[in-house]
Amino acid sequence: MVYIVKIVVFKVLFLISVLVPLLLSVAFFTLSERKVLSFMQRRKGPNIVGYLGLLQPIADGVKLFLTENVLGKNINILFFCFSPMFVFMLSLLSWSFVPLSLNSVGVDNNFGFFYIYIISSFSIYGIFIAGWSSNSKYSFLGSVRSTAQMISYELPMGFVLAILALPVGSLNMSTIVLLQQWVWFFIPYLPIFIVFVICFLAETNRPPFDLPEAEGELVAGYFVEYSSIIFALFFLAEYANMVLMSILTVILFFGGWLIIPIGFKIFFFVYFFIWIRATVPRYRYDSLMGIGWKSLIPFCMGFFLFELGFLISFNSLPPPGGFIFIK
Repeated sequence: MVYIVKIVVFKVLFLISVLVPLLLSVAFFTLSERKVLSFMQRRKGPNIVGYLGLLQPIADGVKLFLTENVLGKNINILFFCFSPMFVFMLSLLSWSFVPLSLNSVGVDNNFGFFYIYIISSFSIYGIFIAGWSSNSKYSFLGSVRSTAQMISYELPMGFVLAILALPVGSLNMSTIVLLQQWVWFFIPYLPIFIVFVICFLAETNRPPFDLPEAEGELVAGYFVEYSSIIFALFFLAEYANMVLMSILTVILFFGGWLIIPIGFKIFFFVYFFIWIRATVPRYRYDSLMGIGWKSLIPFCMGFFLFELGFLISFNSLPPPGGFIFIK
């Protein structure tokens, strides 16, 4: 009994140690985005609240907490309030399997990436329910777009994970990182890395694939009817997913914590998110869907079959259970 209590306390403390830095990183991610966009567009960003505008995220958070929560007339109040909490909860659950170093991971098993893949799939339900329960045509159309987009780009993302797991023999993220101590997977898997970058931009509804939130025709997309703290949950979930995808990119293709500290690599991909938003125009929706179904999925399927045939031909398949490292 004492042992179980110690395990529970340890897990709770670990969750707090991850949750607080995560929320802070999301808050200052928004500040970084506005600062970088203003620099690229030759204008001033936030510079009033605090020194150089550093307290702007705190001011935004206080404003969202204190703003009146306006509810529509014919909304489904139960699902309307449940969906942002559901999406935010899912964005936090994935962090249990993310290793920031060899020993700092909540749950370390051979299905880490598979777990994160399933969790990201469940978020589709929260977004679709949010649009449906809002009783707004703009919200519903945005949720339908987001659902179709996420389904389309989760398929090639699944193939990317399968392609990387095939030579490793495991979906354990620590194992994938340790196998990159001689060469980062970014080098031999450059085409797959490009596919993964396209997928995580579409998966997180970021420019140039932000069609579910297109201001010109949808006013804001599936969360247009939300305000106050329940809108903030959608906002936090979206930016937390961007940080998560940046970390997963570093783990899959850039050796995780090996050689260069993982924080610098994560910062680079966070900057990459912002740089893409500032420079690449938005795609048409038919072009977005065509890239996923007509280009990425056939390419990934062909690459997977080629890799499988190559490993079988040279008798290079990993042992059952994957490679074992002594920690």
